[in-house]
Amino acid sequence: MDATSFINRCICETLSGLRDGLSLFSGQSRAAVIFALAEDDELSVCDPQNLLRGYEPKLENIYFKDDNWCKPVERKPPYNSYNYIEPQPNMHLDGLVSYGGSSSPVYYQMWFTEHHPALCSIGPTECWLEHAVLRLSHDIANDSSLYTGISGNFLREYASHAVRDYIVDKANQSIGLDYHIRIYPVLDAILGISKTNEEGARPFGKLTFVEPRFLDTVNFLARFKSDERPPLNNFKHVRKLLQTVEHSEHTLISDGTTILGIGSSRISQFHITVEFQGKLGFISAGDEKICSFQDGSYSSNTHRAKLFEVEETLLDFNIETSSRNDLFRIVADLVHNAEDKTFGCTFVLDLAKSPADTAGQILTPPLDLRDPNKLRLAGALARVDGALHIRTNLHLYSFACLLDGHRIKNENRARGARYNSALRFTAQYPETIVIVVSADRPVSIFQDGKEIQSGYTGGDSSQCNLFPLPLKEWLKYE
Repeated sequence: MDATSFINRCICETLSGLRDGLSLFSGQSRAAVIFALAEDDELSVCDPQNLLRGYEPKLENIYFKDDNWCKPVERKPPYNSYNYIEPQPNMHLDGLVSYGGSSSPVYYQMWFTEHHPALCSIGPTECWLEHAVLRLSHDIANDSSLYTGISGNFLREYASHAVRDYIVDKANQSIGLDYHIRIYPVLDAILGISKTNEEGARPFGKLTFVEPRFLDTVNFLARFKSDERPPLNNFKHVRKLLQTVEHSEHTLISDGTTILGIGSSRISQFHITVEFQGKLGFISAGDEKICSFQDGSYSSNTHRAKLFEVEETLLDFNIETSSRNDLFRIVADLVHNAEDKTFGCTFVLDLAKSPADTAGQILTPPLDLRDPNKLRLAGALARVDGALHIRTNLHLYSFACLLDGHRIKNENRARGARYNSALRFTAQYPETIVIVVSADRPVSIFQDGKEIQSGYTGGDSSQCNLFPLPLKEWLKYE
């Protein structure tokens, strides 16, 4: 294999693995890289899905109008090893997460991916990109005859490693390098416990891991005898004990090996808290929420709708600013109530001067949703089959509404009745926005007979089939 083909293969396979792994962890994702193997080499870019399009002026300013974009690594021992990486300045591009570095084999590399709005934390994603820097440096350092192609496969399955790396980074920053809790067994136990039912019920409650030397700062309510402490890897026993802290401010306390007892969830020293919420859960390190977990895997998703699509669509209608803001706040409160209580429902925002024709239970008089008590009542009414009908005056006019409409071309038989009814209804009444909340938390927004989707949705290619281009040439490409 000639040198150019080898480099192209390294870049493309690493990029494909990174993109696929991040798509599993954060939802549909793109990835790109800007790199130069040697100091005298021209900068190249590989951006197969146009992630960096729209950032051309910023990239031109960084790379061609400023000489401070690279801090090169010293090419002498011990700095000439492939695994010594000199971090490079973050690009700070809105909507993107980036991480770059320099090493002896690769003079400069900067990796990019999307900053999804529903990220718990960008920390694991940055660790993922950091590892891509290391993998490429390692591959380029080897002769092409030694290349195994494992980097892409490893990056594809990097989720638990990224979570572990970021937790370790947080611990090191907070309490130093002398950290004794082993994170990998903890992460394995979390997934094992989350999949263990007790009398058919999924786990609820908190489990907190505290560094052994800080246990004297924990306010224990009850401690277990030292020779009878349940081991962390006994998932069934730990699952039973979680019942003692369900829906309370208390937490199980662990040193990373066994369950020590039950204590207050208010802990001053660095700690790792796992909050089980039935089908899903969240991991926090200190005060920062790191990631979520569901169905035996880790994710960056907050599982809480941001509703950016609703906010942006409301701007297209002639509504007073204060009313628009109040309407968005009311809708967000109702949606989050349904998400937290895990039931499906539908909300119709009727923005027309004349109300849409809906068959439902009419309220006389309508409920003013600016009243907190009536807003809570609306949240309860949303449980009834059918939709809530809300108008621009911030009043709820009816509930249990049937959404009628003619058949349209883009119906999706893989989705349920709420989804397709919303498509039909908004096609017939274009001055409405319909929000559908599924019982398992996904939220869909419809307007004018279409589902409104933000972010990148077109990446169905399993291969990175675009080779690197010179950055100067790419910037001039139309």
